[in-house]
Amino acid sequence: MKNILLFLIALTVFATAAAAQEAQHPTPQVGIEDIYLAKDDGNGKAGDAVTGFVTTDVPIYCVVQLDSAIPVTVKMNLIAVSVPGVKPETRVVSTSYTTKDNQSRVNFTGRPVGRWAAGKYRVDIFVGNSTPISKPFVVQSPSAAPKPSAEGFADPRSKNARKL
Repeated sequence: MKNILLFLIALTVFATAAAAQEAQHPTPQVGIEDIYLAKDDGNGKAGDAVTGFVTTDVPIYCVVQLDSAIPVTVKMNLIAVSVPGVKPETRVVSTSYTTKDNQSRVNFTGRPVGRWAAGKYRVDIFVGNSTPISKPFVVQSPSAAPKPSAEGFADPRSKNARKL
């Protein structure tokens, strides 16, 4: 009986020491350094960051730059926020990817069947079990999108140009 009691005390001491050691070395958390949306670069890859799209911009890329190269699962939900004919907060695309060692960038794509419907959307990005980080964007019909002039600014004669 005395041996069993000593064994249980020793087991408790080792279990407590192991738990204390684990608490001192928590699992590192992976965060998001940057999220941006992009159009196709013409070669099937994400181009430069943009803030708006037209209905013919298929696919839309969402690039997530992580602050660490530790393997983690990253999830993207592309949500229709305010799109005519679509129930608000409808998930249009939902996908996830688990990074590998030394990988800190994830490229997601979203593509509808056909063209995008004009309206307001957002992407929600989850890293592990974290709270999502959201990035809103707008998809316009090509006729509603401002046309750039030779200098890269909207043509002042356009009805869509802003007055300064």
